[in-house]
Amino acid sequence: MRGLRPDTMKLRGARERLVKDVRKMLENEGQEVDEHVLNAMRNVYRHQFFDSAFDEHFAYENKAFGIGQGQTISQPYIVALQSILIKAEKRDKILEVGTGSGYQAAVLAQMGLRVYSIERQRKLYEKTRTLLPMMNFNIRMFYGDGYKGLPQFSPFDKVIITAGAPEIPKELVNQLKDGGILVAPIGKEEQIMVKLIKRQNEDHEISYHGSCSFVPMLKDVVR
Repeated sequence: MRGLRPDTMKLRGARERLVKDVRKMLENEGQEVDEHVLNAMRNVYRHQFFDSAFDEHFAYENKAFGIGQGQTISQPYIVALQSILIKAEKRDKILEVGTGSGYQAAVLAQMGLRVYSIERQRKLYEKTRTLLPMMNFNIRMFYGDGYKGLPQFSPFDKVIITAGAPEIPKELVNQLKDGGILVAPIGKEEQIMVKLIKRQNEDHEISYHGSCSFVPMLKDVVR
């Protein structure tokens, strides 16, 4: 695998502009601004998740970008929003469903969380499993069906889903501790960002945090 492209003054400036853009969008959308999340994004080199130096031109735009296998690296605003909604506390154990490029997992790890991430696309899994340790991120990665989660490591404090599910996956809610938080884009075509706080007797607290668009979360499919 290629080595990591170094950070530069130009890229640092671009990253700072991106953080400002994300902050402004959060404010405009009426969402909470969390400096801990923004600082983590400031310290994760998004350009290193792109395949070529040519792609660095796009790395610090507030946009999603294709990474192959029909997948994307999420829009930074969405990464920030999901990271804010989980109300992370240092050393929280979090399950990420859909590793993809690894960028969201890296931001969570930079925030001090213990990250467990599962990916159903073998090529992406193999690539990211190599990349993240090169960046000095200690993330536990698994290849498999995200709908099944990782019950052997449950309960989790938090769950983030980075693909659009038609409904909240009950199996993943079951893997949350009581009071734990799940954040996921829910819907068949265009999704709504949903936050669920687990309560006893399935009397969960659910809130909605704006429309979004994700690749679909596929059940019983690994490739």
